[in-house]
Amino acid sequence: QVQLVESGGGLVQPGGSLTLSCAASGIAFSMYNMGWYRQAPGKQRELVATITSNSRTNFDDSVKGRFTISRDNAKKTVYLQMNSLKPEDTAVYYCNADYTPYIGRRNDYWGQGTQVTVSS
Repeated sequence: QVQLVESGGGLVQPGGSLTLSCAASGIAFSMYNMGWYRQAPGKQRELVATITSNSRTNFDDSVKGRFTISRDNAKKTVYLQMNSLKPEDTAVYYCNADYTPYIGRRNDYWGQGTQVTVSS
């Protein structure tokens, strides 16, 4: 059974920092591209950051220079370090695991989400 369990969300003041974690089980973690997405009320889910199986990273322009994504394959965990948080970063943050073992088959899994609220 595949599980992605996010943690680390909460309430933080503008300018503050949070680190989200996503612990995976039931998958060959090192083979997967991992990502963080977020969804604010009334908006579509959007990509925040991704890290490939060989640790290449990509960030949405809105978080470049403020957020860092990393992974620990031994712990089967991906992290999102968020600095200089802004009220517009408020959203539910979701962890994603994605792997295409062969043409025609895609493994795509999501966590349950963790709430991040940036407010004074």
